[in-house]
Amino acid sequence: MSSSEIMIGLNQKALSLLQEDADQIEKLIQIQMETLTNRRCPLYEEVLDTQMYGLSREIDFAVRAGLLAEPAGKQILSELERKLAQLYEALALSKKE
Repeated sequence: MSSSEIMIGLNQKALSLLQEDADQIEKLIQIQMETLTNRRCPLYEEVLDTQMYGLSREIDFAVRAGLLAEPAGKQILSELERKLAQLYEALALSKKE
């Protein structure tokens, strides 16, 4: 294997692992969206915030290590942030009802 093939393999592995972590966070958001039973639960919000922060640090590391292109990392985070915003919007609407 050439060094470029090794680097491509590492890049793909890093992206795959980061996407798995993002998928786990997305599942947490989706479960909350489906139930909307824990209206503005501080503990649940803390878990999501902690998970998002951890993922952002993982992505930052991967970018700095040259394992992930910065735009790819930003895309992963922005998709999750959009879904999280939808959750908080839905929670706010359910609270008004």
